[in-house]
Amino acid sequence: MDRVNVLIRERMASEHAPRIPEVTAHLVEAGGKRLRPMLVLAAARMCGYDGPFHIHLAATVEFIHTATLLHDDVVDESAQRRGRPTANLLWDNKSSVLVGDYLFARSFQTMVEPGRMDVLDVLCNASATIAEGEVLQLTAAQDLATTEAIYLQVVRGKTAALFAAAAEVGGMIADAAPEQVKGLRDYGDALGIAFQIVDDLLDYGGVAETIGKNTGDDFRERKLTLPVIKAVALADAEEREFWDRTIAQGDQRDGDLDKAQAILARHGALDAARADALAWADRAKAALDPLPEHTLRGMLVDLADYVVARIR
Repeated sequence: MDRVNVLIRERMASEHAPRIPEVTAHLVEAGGKRLRPMLVLAAARMCGYDGPFHIHLAATVEFIHTATLLHDDVVDESAQRRGRPTANLLWDNKSSVLVGDYLFARSFQTMVEPGRMDVLDVLCNASATIAEGEVLQLTAAQDLATTEAIYLQVVRGKTAALFAAAAEVGGMIADAAPEQVKGLRDYGDALGIAFQIVDDLLDYGGVAETIGKNTGDDFRERKLTLPVIKAVALADAEEREFWDRTIAQGDQRDGDLDKAQAILARHGALDAARADALAWADRAKAALDPLPEHTLRGMLVDLADYVVARIR
């Protein structure tokens, strides 16, 4: 991972626009877990790769991820990311969007260096899928008719696509067998879904210092996350009127977050979403069955457990 970080810092540099390394360093150096590049490295090594290009692919997925975070914070008007003020708050929206664009460009420069069109195809498709998922979320976020199936489609786009691609290209660069590459992709997909559900759950009961944002941000931003979707499906007339006012219309008042949490608890929505997250983590671990016995396979199993550990 040290080599990945060195490459990231090198590619963040800009001779003519010093704001680019300022903005990117603020986010990249903020202590993120680097889960996505870790998936590339682990998958490649587990499948026997001994070349240098897994480092480039790991940096690529981190560039893509960081670019989407910069753009997301502008769209969501967020003030905190990983426990620190967001780049759009410290600088401005224009800087965040343009530096995000720069990182996307850097990601494409870096991903072509291994000279593998099949890998390039996977990462390009993942980038398009992420953008598609974000746009779908815009249309579904405040619509009380949003179902769990639509939610899953959004999550598979905006979050799980990059997890899946990261694991998949790690296997591909190692020329792993097709069933192993598929297993890695399925692992990343399920891990990404579990990761997002956990994030949704923590928003209604996590500690701000732990989750890197303010508790209740999703509610204030009127996001129909999985716990709320489950509660809306079970709502009586009074509760549905509450969700319509606070989420669909955006009329939020003092005490509404507490009331939302009480409704979620009343219907067992948090427990049900927690069960879903644990099931997806189990699915991720099962997807590793075709992979060779290796200490890194055990690490990936542990990673799935780690993702859901905070909600057990």
